[in-house]
Order: sequence, then C-alpha cells, then structure tokens
Amino acid sequence: MTAVTIIGAGNLGGAVAALAAKAGAQVQVLARDPEKAHTIAAPLGADAGTLGDHLTGDIVVLALPYHAVSAVLDTYAGALAGKTLVDVTNPVDFATFDALVVPADSSAARIIQDAVPQATVVKAFNTNFGATLATGTAGPLATTVLIAGDDQAAKQAVAGLVTAGGLRAIDAGSLKRARELEALGFLQLTLAAGGKTPWTGGFALVG
Repeated sequence: MTAVTIIGAGNLGGAVAALAAKAGAQVQVLARDPEKAHTIAAPLGADAGTLGDHLTGDIVVLALPYHAVSAVLDTYAGALAGKTLVDVTNPVDFATFDALVVPADSSAARIIQDAVPQATVVKAFNTNFGATLATGTAGPLATTVLIAGDDQAAKQAVAGLVTAGGLRAIDAGSLKRARELEALGFLQLTLAAGGKTPWTGGFALVG
C-alpha cells in the first residue's frame, strides 16, 4: 500500500489528503496546529499529528506556502532521504501579486531539490485549486494534474495516486518544466485573486 504524508492543513492539503485516501493510500496529515490536522484526517480515517512527528509516508507532500518550506526542510533534515517529495507551491510575492520570488532561470521545485538532494522532488498540484481536486472537475472537464520531475518512477508513483483517486495525470516533463508550471499557477492565482475567475474553477486540459 502506498503511504502518503501531507504536511499542511489548508484547502489544498485537505484536498490532496482526500485524494490520497480515495486512492487507497495510507495517509498521515501533519500541521503546526494538530487540531487542524485532525479535522482533515478524522473523516478520512487517516493519522494526524504535529509538524516534527515521524514521517510515515514514502510520498511526502509539501502542501504549504513557499515561504514556509525551508523551515519544514530544516525540521526534517536527514529524514527525507529516499522519499518522493511533492512540491505544490507557487512562489508568488503575495505582497504585490506581481512577481515570482525565485530566479528567472530556476523554480521553487529546483531550489527544494537542491536543498534536499537525497530526496526526489516532483512538481504537482500547483496548477490546481483545492476545489477542483475535491470535485474532480474544472468546469465541464475532468481535473488534470500536471506532473514534472527528473525521476520517472517517482512521477509514476504520483501519477498512480492521482489516477487511482479518479483524476487525470499528465507527465509535463523534467523538473525544468516546473518553472512553466509555476508561471501557470501564478497566472491562475492572479486571475482568481482579481475576481476574473472563481476559486472553484481553474485551467483545464482538453484532449
């Protein structure tokens, strides 16, 4: 059985936890506030805990704002070796909503991979809102999760989780493509924040 740890108890973390549970995975939800983790985990029959607890998942999902990631990586220094680390972040400057805060030739996923070379980083879920993961649709179309990474087995493991949970998974290429995925996620966020599109919608893929 696949084991998945979700770090973060926001809308996206809750949606990914529900998806993983639907896929038949053993799920652990960790958060700074254990009550929030329990609120997500209890209806799913999942385990809940506090940030810093032992990681039970072979797949670890960083369902956090980008600015919170480095502290989590420090907390689990050495414990991420051999794990598939799923980066869902969009490194947006939330003060201005006008820029990404990573270098133009890099990405949040690349920076995370460089910080934890003993783990395998996969970019996924950053182009999805929690609502479209939960409903399985983006407008009239099935929700599609775009996945990028350099390790084919790790990407297949994440894709298998997505498809077993009832959604579509598309291999978007190597970890270099995380930059484009983050730009797409950034655009989707700015459109929603500006009231141009709903937070319950988002980009969909035809075909």
